[in-house]
Amino acid sequence: MKFAFVKCHGSGNDFPLIDAREMALSDGEWARVARALADRAGDVGGDGLLLLTGSDQGSIFGMRMFNPDGSEAETCLNGLRCTARLGFEVTGAGEGQVRLKTSVAQARAVAPIASGVTTIETRVGPVSLNPGDVGLTVGDAPFVDAVIPGLPSARRFTAVAMPNPHLVAFVEAVDEAELVALGDWCEAAPALIPTRANVSFVEVRETEHAPALFVRTYERGVGLTNSCGSAMAASTHAAARTGRIGWGVETRVFNRGGMVRAKADADGVVTIAGNATFEWDGEIEVDPATGGVGALRIVARREEEVAAWEGMLAGL
Repeated sequence: MKFAFVKCHGSGNDFPLIDAREMALSDGEWARVARALADRAGDVGGDGLLLLTGSDQGSIFGMRMFNPDGSEAETCLNGLRCTARLGFEVTGAGEGQVRLKTSVAQARAVAPIASGVTTIETRVGPVSLNPGDVGLTVGDAPFVDAVIPGLPSARRFTAVAMPNPHLVAFVEAVDEAELVALGDWCEAAPALIPTRANVSFVEVRETEHAPALFVRTYERGVGLTNSCGSAMAASTHAAARTGRIGWGVETRVFNRGGMVRAKADADGVVTIAGNATFEWDGEIEVDPATGGVGALRIVARREEEVAAWEGMLAGL
C-alpha cells in the first residue's frame, strides 16, 4: 500500500504524518505501519507516526499517534500541532476542536514564535492529579512534589495525567543516567504503574525577565527523547502547582529540541504555542499485514521552513 506523508516536527519531535481520513486500516495494521516508518534504522524514522483522522462528535478533525513500538499514545502535543496544521490546510479552518484518543483539545493558528516559523497554539485539559488516572496503583490523594512509595527514587515527583501519564521531578541539574534508569524501570510495566509512564526531570532556570523551564524526558514507548510536548505541558502545570511559576503566566519552556511558550491555568488547562514545521513530503510502500517496507520517494523539500527553524534555534 502506498502512503503519502509529510515529515514534520514540533520542537524537534519528528514524525511522518499521514492524512488517514479515508483509510480503513485496523489498529494492528497501523501499529505495523508505525513500527516500519518510525524505525530510526529505516529511510524515514521518527518519534512515532501521526494520523490525521476525520471529524467526530463536534471535532473538525482528529489525531492518532502511534509510538515507534506500535503502541498508541493518548496524546502527543508536539504531534498535535503538526496534525492540526495539516488539518487546517485540508479543511480551510484556522481553529477548532481536535479529537484525541481519549480526550479533546483546542487548536488554532497564531502569530509565529519566530520569523518564518509556522506556529500552532493548543489548549488541553483539565489535567488530572488522581493517582489512578496517572496509572499508579498506590495513593488515594494526589502526589504533588512528593515521594511516591515503591518508586526506586527518593526524589519528589508530581504525578500528572495529560491524559497520558507523567511523573515530573524538579532538579538542580538533569542527570541523564539517573533519568534513563528510572525510565527503563517504568517502561518494564512494574506493578506500581503497569501502564508505564513518561518521566521528566525539570530545571527551573532564571532568565533576564522571568523563570524558564528546561525539560528532559524519558518518553513511554520511545525512550530518552529530545522533546515531548505533553511532558512540557505536564511540567508547566507541575511548576505552577508547586509555586515555581505563577498560574496564567506565559513561560518559555525549553528542551533539547527547541522552545515553546506555555502557561498553566488554575483550572487545569495548559496552553502551548510552538512550531509545526513541515520538512519534506514523501511517498513509500508499506505492507500493513507484514510491516514490509518498499523504497522511499521524496516528492518535495520545504527548505525555507527548515531554514527558519534552524535560524530560531541559533538565536536561543
